[in-house]
Amino acid sequence: MAFDGLMTHAVVAELNTTLADGKITKIQQPYPNEVILTLRANRKTYPLLLSAHPSYARVQITRVPYANPATPPNFAMSLRKYLDGSILEKIEQVESDRILRFTFKSRNELGDLQQLCLIVELMGRHSNVILVNQETNKILDLIRHVSLSQNRYRFLMPGADYVNPPAASGVNGFTADLTDLDWLSYYNLPETEQPHWLQTQFQGMGRESAIELQHRLLDHDHYLTIVQDFFKQYNQATPTLTIGPKKSWFTVAAYQTLVGEQTQLPTLSELLDQYYLHKAQRDRVQQQGGALIHFIRNEIQKDEKKLKKLQQTLKTADSADDYRIKGEILTTYLRQVERGMTEITLDNYYADNQPIKITLSNQLTPSKNAQKYFSKYQKLRNSVAYVNDQMAKTEAELQYFNTIMAQIEIAAPKDLVDIKEELQAEGYLKTKKSGAKKQKRYKISEPEIFYASDGTRIFVGKNNYQNDQLTLKKAKKTDIWLHVKNIPGSHVIIDASNPSETTLEEASKLAAYFSKARLSASVPVDYIQVKRIRKPNGAKPGFVIYEGQQTLYSTPDEALVQKLRQKPSQA
Repeated sequence: MAFDGLMTHAVVAELNTTLADGKITKIQQPYPNEVILTLRANRKTYPLLLSAHPSYARVQITRVPYANPATPPNFAMSLRKYLDGSILEKIEQVESDRILRFTFKSRNELGDLQQLCLIVELMGRHSNVILVNQETNKILDLIRHVSLSQNRYRFLMPGADYVNPPAASGVNGFTADLTDLDWLSYYNLPETEQPHWLQTQFQGMGRESAIELQHRLLDHDHYLTIVQDFFKQYNQATPTLTIGPKKSWFTVAAYQTLVGEQTQLPTLSELLDQYYLHKAQRDRVQQQGGALIHFIRNEIQKDEKKLKKLQQTLKTADSADDYRIKGEILTTYLRQVERGMTEITLDNYYADNQPIKITLSNQLTPSKNAQKYFSKYQKLRNSVAYVNDQMAKTEAELQYFNTIMAQIEIAAPKDLVDIKEELQAEGYLKTKKSGAKKQKRYKISEPEIFYASDGTRIFVGKNNYQNDQLTLKKAKKTDIWLHVKNIPGSHVIIDASNPSETTLEEASKLAAYFSKARLSASVPVDYIQVKRIRKPNGAKPGFVIYEGQQTLYSTPDEALVQKLRQKPSQA
């Protein structure tokens, strides 16, 4: 579901209750389009996410960890200058549109009180976060600068007057008199056109909301009550996450028109964290790890080309005996060969004296031509061992890079640091020169912890360093280790020597989900005690061997993964 005007209304109500009179204690900009304002309210700390992402624009309290850039962006510095230590007075929504206004009270450099407004416009690729001086209506700074050449309607630059976006069409469903709408025309429309009519009549209504309201309006006799109740639910939210076979949705209440497993969460912010966790994370990984992904893809392509050439060389080496035979036949019939010949046909006594045509160099003597064939034969014979060795190394390296790429696909932004450090340690990436200073020892990030239905902890490594540390150092010898069979994926550890069948099944689903086979069904997952895992000498990070394993077949389940992230109340 899109973060429409109706969802914005519900989020504003929740944030006003939670953040009233909150004080800003920290301002960070971990990503280009997103700002985190940490507020202290009601003796609690709340990280408030303001996102102007073109696909995932939203406002919420977030508990998802994030990493900050080494150098704060300019917009973050501006916010710190004007808003650090300020008090949040109120949060308002403009009509029923996707625009929020955060009003702050602070003191300027002279110590005088001033009112500043942080405006968040949630409008797809036009989303923005804009800091405005309330008294002068001047823009102090904004997360995305927009010139007149990009937008003729509004000039969005520091120092310009703030101009509201074009007003959305329709009435505010939370305040309007619903009897003023032409409901007769609605019921006269074909069913396929009714959702669009609702969207044009009600400001800020998204497609899914319109379809849901259409479904409830099948009762013609009580349509006004139905519409009133529909809008009332946004004032008393029951946040619901619906996960279908191919798509998931977040809604303020359980929608009857959405098919899938529905889970209610305590707050809208927790709902949005659950929904956007994977989607936004994938985008952040692509942004932050762009150069790393490009490097690995190039290495995979180079190894694939090298392997193809080596296979061709090996195929050529299979014909080495042809050169030996031709050399021996030339030597046997050397008197019949005359200098200056370019070819000769002789009897092949290795094939019942069938004639064989042999190419010659007219610049060489007959004996030199024979020696040339023997030399080619010997060169190809000697190359076989070298080519086989190179093929083994190239195949291992290709498997390694495919494993790294699979890990990036399941990585969180913080995991990219581990992956980059590993590639530097393996000599694939150059390390920055540290001069005379001794480089600090790198600290590996922690694996993610999940909780089985019975409360048993399940650890999941997200990269090779985490996998090695988890399996070879942290896990007890009696713990159960899981990994997808013959496919790149995470090491999974069940913190128990004799887990229940349910826990084993849940852990196998985690192993299947955090692997290259996460979109497949019936994925084979091996499991075995940690004490039977061995790491060969000189093996690359994350590579282990084992024998005596048992195998389960599991289908990855995203809804279950989200559920297992929450610690059971009885645990």
